[in-house]
Amino acid sequence: MTDLTTLLEVGGPLAALGGGTAYTRAKYPAVYWSAVGGPISTARLLSSYSSVMEACGLTVAPSRLRVLAVKATTRREVRPVPPRRGIIRPTSTGLRIRLRLAPGQEPADVAASAERLRHAWGVHAVYVTTIKPGVVELRLVGYDVLRRVRMPRKTGSGFLKVPVALREDATPFVRDYRTVPHQLTLGATLSGKSMYLRHLVAGLARQPVALVGIDCKRGVELAPFAARLSALATDPDEAAELLPALVKEMEDRYDLIKARQGIAPDTPDEEITSDIWGLPESERPTPIVLFVDEGAELFLTATRKDEERRDEMVTQLIRLAQLGRAAGIYLEVCGQRFGAELGKGATMLRAQLTGRVCHRVNDEASAKMALGDIAPEAVSAACAIAPELPGLAVAGDTSGGWSRIRTPYLSLGDAAEICRESAHLVPDLPALKPFRPAIPVRHVETPAPAVLPHPATD
Repeated sequence: MTDLTTLLEVGGPLAALGGGTAYTRAKYPAVYWSAVGGPISTARLLSSYSSVMEACGLTVAPSRLRVLAVKATTRREVRPVPPRRGIIRPTSTGLRIRLRLAPGQEPADVAASAERLRHAWGVHAVYVTTIKPGVVELRLVGYDVLRRVRMPRKTGSGFLKVPVALREDATPFVRDYRTVPHQLTLGATLSGKSMYLRHLVAGLARQPVALVGIDCKRGVELAPFAARLSALATDPDEAAELLPALVKEMEDRYDLIKARQGIAPDTPDEEITSDIWGLPESERPTPIVLFVDEGAELFLTATRKDEERRDEMVTQLIRLAQLGRAAGIYLEVCGQRFGAELGKGATMLRAQLTGRVCHRVNDEASAKMALGDIAPEAVSAACAIAPELPGLAVAGDTSGGWSRIRTPYLSLGDAAEICRESAHLVPDLPALKPFRPAIPVRHVETPAPAVLPHPATD
């Protein structure tokens, strides 16, 4: 009886501790990693580094000088030499360690063994980054950071830079319009495409830029941000009037560049290699970001008159995509599909959109539209996105690199409130004033006056 009581007294707290650890690992993975997972993985790495590197084929034969020194000082067996390991630096999501490669090794050798290293050291994933020739950095991620997104404190934000999502290696995905001027974002219904667009608008709302929207769904996506928009078109007819105004604004900016830099007035815009960033700050026009939601609506036609209007709008969009960067005009095109079946000019426009973000799509052909021409191996990753993970996407660019990202949750009310607070930053652009959306008046319910009790009288 005494032994059973002792066992219960000892086993009860241990069971509670184990249950608490399992609960913390499932609900609060960051806390579990900092308290338990990180120290365990660090101990595994330190104790098995040499043997793991040898098993992964990441060792080289020692130099003759090393062999002679070992034989002269000890009787140990001369073992292959692994890459020299740097200091282990813990982070809130994993570990970071730099390796100096041995002669004859390359970063691709380490990247090919990333899956083996993950299992050997008990982490969620291992990513390899080249720091400089001969030095790579291993980023060990302790848990699935995309399951519950928490953006890091240092996101690298700046002018025309918006930290919009989190990468699978726990680094922020920053939408940099100066580096990638135009982007195509695809995604099926409820895939998180609208959340991605919402983050972009909210991030740019606090910056001195002009925001222009084309939302052919009667403005249901972009109308809540009307307080910060310089122009908004809610149907194809309004878009057909707004796009020529943007093209005229682009041409005026090219004329300004010509006049400032002494370029001949008859020089074609295509031959001007400079941009507005070479102008003095006092003369520099305000950058413009054009958001096109459901871009396929601009291509759909029912009559011959609609076809003429469609051809004009597509031509203007292509001109903005080809020439807008130097004039400080950037495109963000969103939709569910964007391929040749939309009509003439769709493929040409897509080719001008450098950045690509593909959320969950309904078929493989849609994923190929977004990623097939820049990173074919990313198509399968986009097709594997589950419906239970809204906001998860595959991001790539024309360099061929790609990664999985996920956008954190941002409510529509919070994004609209950010735009209302930033309404004073709307720039003065005379060409866009006729298209400025009407700002709805907020109705605040006035509480009923309190009824005070009357004093009792005789």
